[in-house]
Amino acid sequence: MLLSQQDVLKLGMGAGNETAVAEFILEGFSGLDQRLQLFLSLILLLMYLTTLTGNTMIIFLVCVDHRLQTPMYFFISNLAFLEIWFTSSTTIKLLVILSSGRRTISLKSCFAQSYFYVALGFTEFALLVVMSFDRYVAICQPLHYAAIMKQQLCTHLVVAAWVLGFTLLSYRLVLLSKLTFCGPNKIHHFFCDSSPLFKLSCSDTTLLWKADSIFISFVVLGSLCLIMVSYMCIFHCILHMPSASGRRKAFATCSSHLTALAIVYGSCIVLYARPSEGVSLETNTIVALLNTVLYPFLNPFIYSLRNKTVKLALEEALGRPKVWLFPRS
Repeated sequence: MLLSQQDVLKLGMGAGNETAVAEFILEGFSGLDQRLQLFLSLILLLMYLTTLTGNTMIIFLVCVDHRLQTPMYFFISNLAFLEIWFTSSTTIKLLVILSSGRRTISLKSCFAQSYFYVALGFTEFALLVVMSFDRYVAICQPLHYAAIMKQQLCTHLVVAAWVLGFTLLSYRLVLLSKLTFCGPNKIHHFFCDSSPLFKLSCSDTTLLWKADSIFISFVVLGSLCLIMVSYMCIFHCILHMPSASGRRKAFATCSSHLTALAIVYGSCIVLYARPSEGVSLETNTIVALLNTVLYPFLNPFIYSLRNKTVKLALEEALGRPKVWLFPRS
């Protein structure tokens, strides 16, 4: 007896939370020529390895060099640790897709990737707020910096950022696990992002759409406002510095930080803080690359590797002759 398509779908869904779809196909960059995909994979591989090396180096130097064991570098080392996992959550699968053409991903892997991507992103926003507060205290309250930014407070702030990021987003994993997928299984992206994943579900995703939209908008725009308030206060303090060289140095440091913030917040606002219908698939993919590949790649250079103290620590760690940039205490 022949079954209609609707009957097949009903049988595939079965009872409860069973689903007919066992895996998804990630369609990101599928329109590119095979040679162009291979070339792009080599570029991304080089950027990924550089990201891993740079961030691992920062963590190592902060751990072994006493000059870098300050609140600022403590936060930077945590950000470096986070960036390793954040970029790995999407880039490894993207490299497999571009180099071998294996585009399938299981449901559980897809849900896990979606959860870690958002949870690590939330944690990063929280760390960026903490780092902007640290810079505000260092520049605007230098005499009270040591008294305010004690090791205990720094540890509590970092732990709070990590715990909140992963516990508050646990609702997502629960709701994702309850979704059923009984139709098309092609995700028009290079990773399991929220919007294309929800559109494939034959369950009611209204609650997930609303929760994600409200929560992500609150986190992105809320943290951005806090950071901008901190930097407005910092710029006000810089303008009142008596030394012209001190003002130039502070402005140069802040401008590089703001460039990095513009990349991460600009990409997130385009992707998540506006209606998804207003963004084309190609724009989504390119902007997501800025967020998942370019920003983690630039972070070590922006926050640490241009710093003279870090350069000196790196030279000593590599066994080069010591050139003292500062007088010994």
